[in-house]
Amino acid sequence: MNPSRHPWLSLALVFSVAAALFVWQERTQLVAFPDILSAYSAKEYCSCRYVMEQPEAYCRSYVKQYLPLGSLLDDPAQRRVTASGLGRRNSAQWLGLRQGCRLLSEP
Repeated sequence: MNPSRHPWLSLALVFSVAAALFVWQERTQLVAFPDILSAYSAKEYCSCRYVMEQPEAYCRSYVKQYLPLGSLLDDPAQRRVTASGLGRRNSAQWLGLRQGCRLLSEP
């Protein structure tokens, strides 16, 4: 196959190899990405709701992302928030006035 006869195919091959190398180099970060959406949403919603004492509707719009959450559950009795998205689930809980909200480890 002569590359001068198939420039688009050659360009696609070069792009594919470059993309594969990029994905391989960034594999650790790409694997961690799904946790970021739910962790960020849980922590920020908890802080908005229980530290800044904002209304529920305001805090839901505050944490809204381009990638949608599967669920955002607020437990006002325990001041605990659980968010799920991209197949991952994270929770944050209000610990007190001085500590604010903290992400919890999920079993």
